Amino acid sequence: MRFDKLRVAGLRCLGDTELTLDSGINVLVGDNGAGKTSILEAVFLLSHARSFRSGAKEALLQRGASQLSIFAELSHGDDRKSRLGLGREGSRWEAKVDGNRVSLGQLVGECAVVCFEPGSHALIAGVAEERRRYLDWGVFHVEHEFLSHWRRYQRALKQRNSLLRSGTVNSDQLFSPWEGELAHAAQWLDHHRRVYLDMLRPRMFARAKSLLPELGEMELRYRRGWPEEQDLVRQLRDQRGRDLARGHTAVGAHRADWAIAFERAPQREHLSRGQEKLTALACMLAQAEVYAEQWGEWPIVCLDDLASELDQVHQAAVVAQLMDARAQVLLTGTELPVALQSISPVVFHVEQGRLTRLL
Repeated sequence: MRFDKLRVAGLRCLGDTELTLDSGINVLVGDNGAGKTSILEAVFLLSHARSFRSGAKEALLQRGASQLSIFAELSHGDDRKSRLGLGREGSRWEAKVDGNRVSLGQLVGECAVVCFEPGSHALIAGVAEERRRYLDWGVFHVEHEFLSHWRRYQRALKQRNSLLRSGTVNSDQLFSPWEGELAHAAQWLDHHRRVYLDMLRPRMFARAKSLLPELGEMELRYRRGWPEEQDLVRQLRDQRGRDLARGHTAVGAHRADWAIAFERAPQREHLSRGQEKLTALACMLAQAEVYAEQWGEWPIVCLDDLASELDQVHQAAVVAQLMDARAQVLLTGTELPVALQSISPVVFHVEQGRLTRLL
């Protein structure tokens, strides 16, 4: 899978920007704040319908702009081509595939982008929501029914939480229909999350062993969000009184989490920031590998500020792996990383939101 052309307008500091990408490694160089990361953000938005950067959605818009747009021409390994578009005006998003208006879910299903960036350590050290997003994005690309079950779950959860906050009485007649719906969708999500983690586990272990051999064997732990030995419908009913006091549902698939432990670092607090980043990188590469095995082509790989995130040994190892996989890579830095100087990548210079191809 590769982006052949990309056109971005109105995203952060990017005005009207267009570039033709190589199928291999593409490097964006320039000063900090020039707009390099915004290019990666654009392709990530097409694949996730959200940014990997934190902050308000309003910050996506270029100052003074009323709308933003992203357009890409995409080629697949089977020679199929598609045209993807994502636009936003005000708070409304509009997605298109081959000129036809589609849902955001349909757009996200058309392409796959994985990203390693300065905030990636949050996958290991951050809140559980980051790890659920990682997990669910992978399940989405394996199971076609994921989105309908996830939406079904979110609807039931929202309705139950509304009842909890309304001050209504603890009534089976009011709560039981939504609790049954929530539990049914939760069981589906839990099952397929487990299946996906089983697919990830050996790839993740192999990547971690390569990147972090000093930490010993790796273990992947999963919590589904409610006690393993208990039926969720019963758990929701039993906890209803406490949930009424809290005003929200405290158990369920929305509380799921997973964690990584190493033989010589059994708690995540034992990891240095650098080790957290390498562990996150192992997770990203493992997810890309699983996608490739499912679909016969690697996702597009974004590496933001690689030289400052990894030492030269790890940079070279990652670049070699991606070249062997024949993945399309978009990589940023203030200058061309040493690990790339011998392989003649395509290089773009970025300055004040404008791109110029150098090599």
